[in-house]
Amino acid sequence: MKRWCLAVAIFAVFAHFGARAAESKLLTIDLPSALRLAGAQNLDVQLAREKLAEARAEQESAIERFFPWVAPGVTYRRHDNLIQNTEGLIEQVDKQSYASGGTFIAQTDIGDAIFKSLEAYQLAKAARHGVDAQQQETLLAVAGAYFDLAAAHGAVGVAREALRASSDYAAEIDRAVNAGIAFKGDALRVKVLQQRDEIALRRAQENVRLASAKLAQILHLDPLVELAPRDSNVVPISIVSTKEPLGDLVSQALAARPETQQSAALLSAAQHAKNGAIYGPLVPSVGGQAFLGQLGGGKDSSTGNLGESEDYVASVSWRVGPGGLFDFGNIHGRQARLRGAALTVDKVIDQVAGEVVASRTRVQSLADQIDTAKQSLADAQEALRLGRERKEFGVGVVLETILAEQDLTRARNDYLNIVTNYDKAQYDLLKALGRLGSPHSTLRQFRVPHD
Repeated sequence: MKRWCLAVAIFAVFAHFGARAAESKLLTIDLPSALRLAGAQNLDVQLAREKLAEARAEQESAIERFFPWVAPGVTYRRHDNLIQNTEGLIEQVDKQSYASGGTFIAQTDIGDAIFKSLEAYQLAKAARHGVDAQQQETLLAVAGAYFDLAAAHGAVGVAREALRASSDYAAEIDRAVNAGIAFKGDALRVKVLQQRDEIALRRAQENVRLASAKLAQILHLDPLVELAPRDSNVVPISIVSTKEPLGDLVSQALAARPETQQSAALLSAAQHAKNGAIYGPLVPSVGGQAFLGQLGGGKDSSTGNLGESEDYVASVSWRVGPGGLFDFGNIHGRQARLRGAALTVDKVIDQVAGEVVASRTRVQSLADQIDTAKQSLADAQEALRLGRERKEFGVGVVLETILAEQDLTRARNDYLNIVTNYDKAQYDLLKALGRLGSPHSTLRQFRVPHD
């Protein structure tokens, strides 16, 4: 049922955003749709889910160690010539027997079964947190790839606008040269600017296709599909507040991150494995066997005497040596595994705290850079406007206009890159805090006015 619903959801997304895909291989997609597809399509997430299924199967196997097993069948025995009887005499005996029925066998190493079931439970728990961690990693990768795709489309717009402006200016100065009021060298300078803008536009178009291919790969889509953002206007988004004290953010991350919970579960599993190596062999192994069926046969080739037969065996035992008591190699190995798991917990804690500090710092820094970049963009636009108001085509004026055009293009690209990095940093911080588990997170977007 879940697979059917998932298939319907995927189909609905593609039907809504990809009506032209069958013809042009173009799929228009937005960020929420990309995040939904990430959970359904990404191969790393699917691999993590299969590891969880394997861990759960191992847990079932550990529990099954407590239950007996049945061996139904038929047994035939034949003896000819010499045999030793119960008094010790050697005599000539020819005989045969046959038995049919079922043998019920229960052999349980109770201590081993108890600790292995506890260990398997923690390993399954760790695998479940591993799925959550992989989902967050994938969602972060999808969000970053989507922002890169949107930025690449925005860069195409910037490059196209720069080429349009330089082409218009080139045509204008060519008319001035033909009229004899401008210098031929000025026209060549503007032509060089126009050619540079043509190259920049082609590179921007190349980056669009590369960004699309990267996002399609993460989403496990047809590589021939070209993805396009539903809205290529890159704007700053606000999804995480950075006003909370840093210590509080770190504490929240340590409590919420699936990596910390996964490492804690692995530590608990290692603890149970160590206890199993030390204390498990102290608990005796309990065995039981019962045969219920029929027995027949007799001297020579007699097949008579068929009748009911039952045999019962019960045992309690301890194992000493390898795999049991005083297996110091196994004990030392389990202790080393426990120490390693404890070190891994400390390492994960340090990593999570470092990611929170780095992500928060980056978000705050980029927020400040956005203000500066916005002001720089406004100044570059004003400088170009003032330069174009001059009517004469002197050498200084031409160079001034060319530089102003370049400054404006650079300011636009800087603003675009800073905003893109800011949006990605927001998701980095969201993931660092362990809040990126849901692909349906509400995005509170705000636009920064710019021309």
